[in-house]
Amino acid sequence: MKISIGNDHAGPDYKKAIVAMLEAKGYEVTNYGTDTEASVDYPDFAHPVAEDVSEGRADFGIVICGSGNGIAMTVNKHAKIRAGLCWTKEIAVLTRLHNDANIVSIPARFTSIPQAVEIVETFLSTEFEGGRHQNRVNKIACQ
Repeated sequence: MKISIGNDHAGPDYKKAIVAMLEAKGYEVTNYGTDTEASVDYPDFAHPVAEDVSEGRADFGIVICGSGNGIAMTVNKHAKIRAGLCWTKEIAVLTRLHNDANIVSIPARFTSIPQAVEIVETFLSTEFEGGRHQNRVNKIACQ
């Protein structure tokens, strides 16, 4: 499985832990995130992740910023992207089960690194439920 990841200055340590877990599981990871805490603009790291997922170069994306909101808003501007802001593993399950999310957004200032790793593991291991949810997902994109 191919995963694209991007983060701003709030998430370098989160990204490192998540990438280590992903690589240990045999995932191929493309890293667009910054490796320092020097202030950067999250859209610069979000757009390449969204492009990878929307164009099929990655199966899923992971984005990380302080609140998780700005970076989620950015990726959600791209066609074919359904990013979910997840601060617990239970929300990660629902965003995959019910919304068929293809990018998970992690709020670094509101989760611990072990929580973030668990959220990503849960997100990637949960399948879309389909059924009654498919019709709803079909109505998400603007026509």
